[in-house]
Amino acid sequence: MSERCAVVIGASIAGLLATRVLAASFDRVVLVERDDISGTGQRRGAPQGRHLHGLMERGRQIMEELYPGLTEQLTAAGAPTTEVLRESRWYLSGLRVHPTSTGLTTLLAGRPLLESAIRERTVALPGVELLTGRTATGLLADGPAGARRITGVRLAAGRGETAADGDAALHADLVVDATGRASRAPDWLAALGHQRPAEERIDIDLGYTSRTYRRRPDHLDGDLAVVVSTMPGRRGGGAITLEGDRWHVTLAGMLGDHPPTDPAGFEAFAATLPVGDVHGIVRDAEPLDDPVPHRFRGSLRRRYDRIPAPPAGFLVLGDAVSSFNPLYAQGMTVAAQQALVLRDLLRDGRLTPDRFHREVAAVVDVAWQLSTGSDLRYPGVVGPRTTRSRIVSAYVTRAQVAAHRDPAVARAFMRVANLTLPPTALLAPPTVLRVLRHGGAVPSRLADSRTHPRPNSGTTTR
Repeated sequence: MSERCAVVIGASIAGLLATRVLAASFDRVVLVERDDISGTGQRRGAPQGRHLHGLMERGRQIMEELYPGLTEQLTAAGAPTTEVLRESRWYLSGLRVHPTSTGLTTLLAGRPLLESAIRERTVALPGVELLTGRTATGLLADGPAGARRITGVRLAAGRGETAADGDAALHADLVVDATGRASRAPDWLAALGHQRPAEERIDIDLGYTSRTYRRRPDHLDGDLAVVVSTMPGRRGGGAITLEGDRWHVTLAGMLGDHPPTDPAGFEAFAATLPVGDVHGIVRDAEPLDDPVPHRFRGSLRRRYDRIPAPPAGFLVLGDAVSSFNPLYAQGMTVAAQQALVLRDLLRDGRLTPDRFHREVAAVVDVAWQLSTGSDLRYPGVVGPRTTRSRIVSAYVTRAQVAAHRDPAVARAFMRVANLTLPPTALLAPPTVLRVLRHGGAVPSRLADSRTHPRPNSGTTTR
């Protein structure tokens, strides 16, 4: 029997998780990455790694399933953990979510540390090869135009080679594109006579700026994180504790209202947030570097699930399929959910491109509706608004207010946000009654972080 080989393009979080899954079903898996990557430093191909990342609980659970002991490994490397609403402050619509127990774990690891830990364990798997400094330039295929099977990838000349050496051919039984938002897969497919995927966009013109600071135990009264969500007419930001006793602070603004990159402007922007927790850190803590910016045009979804006859032997996942407003921290978790789709289809012997992309679309649907629905609350964001979406938006706003007052609503809301429960959980009759009872208007003074006292350890709020 010939050796079965898979190629994964892109050593992103999505690419690493796909490689981990494929290693259980293929004799050889080649992970192709254009960057020279090593250690726990920033990766050139992931500029977002310099900014605040949140790993939702569902994503952490999946990564723990694929890499047993990962949470403990990262904790030993210095990454703090906490429960989502304990020792961690969340503000929605300017109101602090009730600090109740949720049963959800927050792993406060920086993106470079998380990615390097996953990469180290992935490349150590039998049959996995990491090929760095190489760029995929196209797909190999056989068969007639429009009905071809993908048989591998073309790689540009690597370091030490010249253009005269030409592209190299890397043959495979399956090719997975995990190259992110800038994926060239639509062009590659079109060049082979296949249909491009349709695209959906919600442009938000998000800008954010980040900086790290030295953390002292007295900062934020000992809490480990604070998140202030953006909302119409207001700015947002967050600060989380990272390995090495550091604060990672990110400030954000949509529709062109971007935070400055000079230190004075950065602090002034922080002072305009609806609550003062983040500004207090920026004002009082010792900075460790200069502010760095990033810009995100908008959410993008490529509908590979709607291509009538996708080519055999080729799959797309991660940000190459859907990239979301990063303020909602869904990207890594949705990539992990897609990896489980791939694993389960492989296990059941049912993997085909059309089936894979349909099931991935079902995963993406949930996060897409949550993130774009929130973005469309901004009058300046262009996108489809229906009567139903307006009713849902009004209900979500009321639920956010109720989550400030009612611990049961707070738990349901955070479990939905962490993708451990479907959005329909907020429509369960007991939850709806609580939202209607507690979701009325709240005076602005109640948005102050001191509204709820910090719960004593061991105390359960019912």
